Amino acid sequence: MDPALVEAARAWMADDPDPETRAELGAILELEQADALSERMAAPMEFGTAGLRGLIGAGPARMNVATVTQAAAAVAREALQNVPGAASRGVVIGRDARMKSDVFARVTAEVMAAHGIRVWWVPRPAPTPVVAYLGRAKGAAATCIVTASHNPPEYNGFKVYGPSASQIVPPQDARIRDLRAALEPTLAIPRRPFTEAVREGLITVVSRKDLLGYLEAIDRQCLGDSPPPAQVAAVTTALHGVGHSWVADALTRRGHRHLFPVLAQAAPDGRFPTVRFPNPEEKGALDLALALARDKAADLVLANDPDTDRLCVAVRDEGSATKYRVLTGNEVGLLLADWILVEGPKRAGRAGGEAWPERPFVCCSLVSTAMLEPLVEARGAHYAEVLTGFKWIWHKALEVAPEGASFVYGFEEALGYCVGRAVRDKDGVGAAQAVMDLAAYEKANGRTLLDRLDAIAALIGVSHTDQVTVTLPGLEGMARIGRIMKAWREASPEALGGVAVRRRRDLMSADAEAAGLPRGDVLTWWLEDGSRIIARPSGTEPKLKVYIETKSAVGEAGLDDAREAARTRAEAIAADLRARIAAIT
Repeated sequence: MDPALVEAARAWMADDPDPETRAELGAILELEQADALSERMAAPMEFGTAGLRGLIGAGPARMNVATVTQAAAAVAREALQNVPGAASRGVVIGRDARMKSDVFARVTAEVMAAHGIRVWWVPRPAPTPVVAYLGRAKGAAATCIVTASHNPPEYNGFKVYGPSASQIVPPQDARIRDLRAALEPTLAIPRRPFTEAVREGLITVVSRKDLLGYLEAIDRQCLGDSPPPAQVAAVTTALHGVGHSWVADALTRRGHRHLFPVLAQAAPDGRFPTVRFPNPEEKGALDLALALARDKAADLVLANDPDTDRLCVAVRDEGSATKYRVLTGNEVGLLLADWILVEGPKRAGRAGGEAWPERPFVCCSLVSTAMLEPLVEARGAHYAEVLTGFKWIWHKALEVAPEGASFVYGFEEALGYCVGRAVRDKDGVGAAQAVMDLAAYEKANGRTLLDRLDAIAALIGVSHTDQVTVTLPGLEGMARIGRIMKAWREASPEALGGVAVRRRRDLMSADAEAAGLPRGDVLTWWLEDGSRIIARPSGTEPKLKVYIETKSAVGEAGLDDAREAARTRAEAIAADLRARIAAIT
């Protein structure tokens, strides 16, 4: 084994406050497991798209008590240095139901209390959007959520929001990173015992009234009628996450009564026993929900990821009780954009809701469908695109929105939607309300969500989206992803899927400034036939992701032929990309 790594591991063990991870690293050293040691010690965790996220285990490259202690201390010190009144404004701390989430959240609270910062403690596992809402409602200096969203069970994470109640962006993330790098040894970082901090008033448990404030806030941004004009039968699943009761309460408050939960997946369970990956986008994740939907002849399936900030929707094909179409994130994104932009001017301001802005604007991540822009323009609103990650959507909404315009909606293709301003992040509960309200409106008029998609396509044209995703775990996987991106930068493809490349953009270069975007590891190619391909490494998983979108006009042949033509072109591009990836070892 590498002597330097062995020495680093022994130093880490000496400074690790958790006997469990000390024992893990000690066993690796005793058994001389070089690869396991390298994976844990070679590359420390860094703040990525959504804070820290990684495998649970020992060492600086894993989620553990030591890395969480360090992250919490850096967040505390950055807030005290840069947020006026940070100690009294406090920090909201919440968690999901994953393995170690309770431990990591408690450690975070103890570190904050030891720094003299008031803690608003969410007493039980709760959806990420609920905790994010509380950060805004309390006017907190920061919000910390222990969650790994939709990652496999062996992962956890540490998500950070700033004083604006939106996820941190530069330069705040860099300040936290620098403070973390300059910390004293972990055992010297102060922690106030939890029960002692509660007795001293440094930790305040968030009340039930505060938690219900979230449901009241998302109710006010709804645009549908309550009770709904028609009852939509929907199967719901939390995929063993924390969303079951919240989604049920949010929908029944709106008057939706025909709800059928997948009971086997309703209770929070960080082992996720019935799914291989607790991500509604993954193959097999919806099997139980679709089976129940067929049994109940339900109109819809609504599936949340474990921390309930995302929503997947499946729609029953008209005339069939057994056939369901799982909508892409882009399709749901367009449906909700259309619903909000059409109904918002008519309905906003009712029942104490906010008035509709004179200049509304809508935002999506740059890897989401390019069809949002023509839809937004057709509906008389303004459009903006941002880097991947919902933090950039709310950065645009709060800091650099189009002059004089007001944010009304944002989405990303990975099933994330923000249907108003109550939560400054994606919100799977609020999105479920909006989808059900829209579906009820369409059903009352003899239509389905699929009919609404057809109407949108007739207005702006057809597109087909696809994705080539390669999972490459470990240090070698990260290195290979880097080699693939480097190869494509140095020798850009001249054609993809047999169609010539018209233009290329590299956001690691001056192209970023020209596009008005921050620099990022993103390559984009536009083809002569209007297709667009975007490649980037994932910010939260060991994956290379390549997004494909092809377009077709709706001619005399109709929607079906246009969709088939776009799908065929996308398949050719995907096959070409897979061959190129395989050739770079």
